[in-house]
This record gives sequence, structure tokens and C-alpha cells, in this order.
Amino acid sequence: MAFKKALFALGFTLPSVFGLVPPQKRATCSDGVNSAKNAVCCNLFQAREDLLDNLFENECGDAAHGALRLIFHDAIGIDPTVGGGGADGSIATFNATELTFPANAGIDDVLDVMGPFLLKWSHVLSAGDFIQFAGALSLSLCPGAPQVQFAMGRPSPAAASPPDLVPNPFDTVDAILARFGSVGFSPEEVIALLSSHSIAGADDVDPSIPGTPFDISPSTFDTQIFIDVQLRGTIFSGTGGNQGEVESSVQGTLRLQSDHSLARDTRTACIWQSFANNQQKMASEFGAAVFKLSLLGQNAAALTDCSDLIPAAPAFTGTASFPPALTHSDVEQACASAAFPNLPTQPGPPLVVPPIPQADDS
Repeated sequence: MAFKKALFALGFTLPSVFGLVPPQKRATCSDGVNSAKNAVCCNLFQAREDLLDNLFENECGDAAHGALRLIFHDAIGIDPTVGGGGADGSIATFNATELTFPANAGIDDVLDVMGPFLLKWSHVLSAGDFIQFAGALSLSLCPGAPQVQFAMGRPSPAAASPPDLVPNPFDTVDAILARFGSVGFSPEEVIALLSSHSIAGADDVDPSIPGTPFDISPSTFDTQIFIDVQLRGTIFSGTGGNQGEVESSVQGTLRLQSDHSLARDTRTACIWQSFANNQQKMASEFGAAVFKLSLLGQNAAALTDCSDLIPAAPAFTGTASFPPALTHSDVEQACASAAFPNLPTQPGPPLVVPPIPQADDS
């Protein structure tokens, strides 16, 4: 991909979510149809419709999942000791370097799909802005997801992220909490960010089964991930024995070792359990945490709030429940201070969850 050369240097800063450029009087855009709280945001309406219609095809599918994953893999590339630009778009601009990092396996497919759109709209969005804008838009297509804030104005990245900053699925809980803690995220915020796994899947953990979801409802931003991962693992959907994978409870799903461990560690087990039947808590805390993530390495006071361009996602209308044929007796209780909630079991025979259809990158 012929991404434009970076020109600006960035320092390490933690985000101040209240420092965005305040909106002025609502502006009517030059197209005579749209309006925005900030006039500079008017440049994004055409890009928004293009991404929704032609990149995501108006569905919470593989391209949307990839866009959400890219938010994290770009933004976490910052550390107070070794540097990095955070949410600056370096994973796209310096992809020849960052795609060699083992934790970024599979991101090449995401960039193959998103790269042409990034280049198409590079006159209105920097690489860092594009990644955050696309990720926020992707959530608007997933029922139950929060309406995530979006701010624009990131300068171009100066250099590739240093290696070894993106957590791996086989990392210990100690390592994961330390990595996030180094950039100001609490254990509660770490678990909130993992709500993204409710609309995610794995292509490279077990290459024999690409597109394998992490829970039974990968097109819905719901609490199912916090239920499914707490159930006793009994099967591998593919070959088994892959680094970063442990047994899951439903055929057709893949359980990350890191999710499994965080759901059972004494520091995070009760936090994990608290999301299991609380859709509002999940959406609210994820929305706040992912916006905080989007500001890593950035001067929030120099960014413009364009959140009003992000559509609201369809509402979640389901109920927290156990997968068919599984019950409370299949829960591996880990929170010492409260019992896992009693939930209904979905009707029907045991599920075989189909893989997530892969985005067409031709």
C-alpha cells in the first residue's frame, strides 16, 4: 500500500477526554443537506456514507470487525519508556514494519480491505483519524453497541510503533494488566475494552478455521462473550493445541487463553462477571474506554469533536442467556464475592456456530 509519508513527530501523552475543541454554533454544510456541530466535520459526510455502504456494506460483518480490531492494534502502540505514537495511524503508514510484529498477525488482511478507502479519503482524514473514524462507524452497524465518540485532527505518524507493545492472546494476566496500566488503564477498563470480543473472531490463532468467532453471536454487541468464556471448556473447534487458545464450550467458537485467564483471575474475575447480564454497563464502559484508547498519544485539546457524525447502533433486544444445552452448572465460578447470575438457557439442540464470512479483499 502506498501510504503517504509521515511528517510530524508525536510525544507521549495520556488523553484528557475533556480537552476537545468545543463546538461552536451548529454549521450548515456546503451540500445544503447536512449540518454538524463543528464546521470542519462537514468534510466527513461523504466519507461516512462511502465507508458504511461500500466498506462495511451496512452490516456488522468481517470488515466491521476488522476496523474495530485496528483501533486497538494502532492505539496501544505507545509506552512511556520506549515511546510510540499511540492512536496515530502508524500501523497503516508503517505497515511494512508493524505487520512483522507477531501480535499483529491478520492485520494485513484488515489493511488490504481498508487501505484503498484510507487512501481515497486521505485529503480529509489523516491515517490516525481514518482508523478511529472507521472503527467508530463500524460499531454503529452492530446491534447493542454504544455510540462512540470520535475526534479528528491527529497529525501524521512520525515512525512505526516499537515492537512488543500489542498484547498476545497467550500473555499472562500480569503482563496484560501491566501493559494497559502503563498507559493509564485500570483492570475494569481492560475488561470493558474486551467487550469488543463480542463482535470478533480469530483467523490466525488456529489457521485451519479462519473467521472463528469468540462467542455465539458475533454480529451482535452483547454480553454473550462474558457468559460463554465463563463456561467450562470441553472442545476445540479446530485442530487444538494452538498457542493462545484453550478449550471452548460451544462448537464453532474459539476461546482465547487471555480471555479465559482474565475471567478467572482474582483481580478481574468479579469485573468480568459483572458484565455477564448487564448490557447497559457493558456498552457504557466500553464506549468510554475505547474513546480513551483513541486519544492515546494525542493532544486532546487540538482535536475537534465530530461525534455527531457517528450514527446510533440498532438497539439490542435480546436477553442474557446460556447457549443451548448449557446451564448454570457449566459455569466455572471464579468471582469469590458473588455468584454467577442465574440465566435462562436458549432452546434447541447444542449449537454449531458458523464462521464469520470473510470480507472480499479482491
